Amino acid sequence: MGNPKAFLTIHRQDSGYRPVQDRIADFGEVEQTLNEHDRMLQASRCMDCGVPYCHWACPLGNKQFAWQDSLFKGKWEEAFKFLTETNDFPEFTGRICPALCEKSCVLNLSCGEPVTCRENEHAIIEHAFREGYVKPNVPDTRNGKKVAVIGSGPAGLSVACRLNQMGYTVTVFDKNEFVGGLLRFGIPNFKLNKAIIDRRVEILEAEGITFKLSTPIDITKLPEGFDAYCVCTGTPVARDLDKVPGRELKGIHLALDLLSQQNRILAGETFGKDELVSAKGKKVLVIGGGDTGSDCIGTAHRQGAVSVTQIEIMPKPPVGTNPATPWPNWPVILKTTSSHEEGCDRRWLLNTNKFIGKAGKVTGAEVETIEWLPNPEGGRPIMKGTGKTEVIEADLILLAMGFIKPQQPAVADNVFFAGDAASGASLVVRALASGRQVAKDIDKYFQNKK
Repeated sequence: MGNPKAFLTIHRQDSGYRPVQDRIADFGEVEQTLNEHDRMLQASRCMDCGVPYCHWACPLGNKQFAWQDSLFKGKWEEAFKFLTETNDFPEFTGRICPALCEKSCVLNLSCGEPVTCRENEHAIIEHAFREGYVKPNVPDTRNGKKVAVIGSGPAGLSVACRLNQMGYTVTVFDKNEFVGGLLRFGIPNFKLNKAIIDRRVEILEAEGITFKLSTPIDITKLPEGFDAYCVCTGTPVARDLDKVPGRELKGIHLALDLLSQQNRILAGETFGKDELVSAKGKKVLVIGGGDTGSDCIGTAHRQGAVSVTQIEIMPKPPVGTNPATPWPNWPVILKTTSSHEEGCDRRWLLNTNKFIGKAGKVTGAEVETIEWLPNPEGGRPIMKGTGKTEVIEADLILLAMGFIKPQQPAVADNVFFAGDAASGASLVVRALASGRQVAKDIDKYFQNKK
């Protein structure tokens, strides 16, 4: 450790966000950056703990204590090497990871000021790109085995990257016109500029990976000519309110209808008036309190919404700490995102009874206050309506209630599943970790066949 007592004198300093009135005028990334001197000071706060809970909490097993020390000492290339030993795409996680490592940091327990792991990670990889440390690493030899990866989201990219480095010839298929999956079409540009994905794809192609886009694949009829397959198609089916009366009204959309279309518009695609999903001049209601709902809020503001309301069926989480999820576990507490800060009426314990409309268009939603009662048989609490109802006016309603875990068919022993396609909807960092593990499983499969 360069300075074992830095955490006593140097406080946590976040990069912060661009001013609200500035950032809602465009789709540029909202997060700012610290200068390199301040960033190195933030890295000095890492205590190189005897038991590194940050390492324990990270699905990728990142060695934060190693690259934090290198960063503090100004050894940027060494920090980059430590970082990429476990993480193939720190430019993604450095922007959008919820930083499980920070919540388990000992400094989070002791003083509520964990090390800025995610921001430091972001700084290291961007420095590496600027200085030319990031270069294509083409395998010296190929082993003669061909693997098809179905889906180019974070899990698919992770599997492809790892297998390619092992010497396999990898082809990635994707139904969409661009690489990235939900990185491309689900996460707004104000959190992840899509040029960041393109920059990495150029490197992967230079390393020998082939991408075949606009090529939907039926996993029950996989393409011939490959020795193994990895299905990384995510969770394509969103939770819906299709049994709620009035669901057929115009103006009610799944969250990804808005998010993916906006990202395509920013990429230059155009849509007709009848198919355009826009919040401009509208009262927006977002149903669902997670990250996808937050992304809808930020997008609605940038499109010119008059107002935004977000409702959640679950109780409002505790503020600050939650005894039910103690350190070093992920704390289930109230989360306020940059999008929430831009303006949003947030409400909890509301269930949607019906949608209301006029002339075929939605004008609002009738919601009922509910309560959750303990289940006498254990397990999930029981929802009970209180009879207290009200109507929330809305011209645009966005359903952001998560995704349904896919039921995969029986497959041959040379077909593998990774990421959300295997586990159900989760974090990008977990998808990356799953991809790395499944790449090892595929390699082990071939080794055992020998």
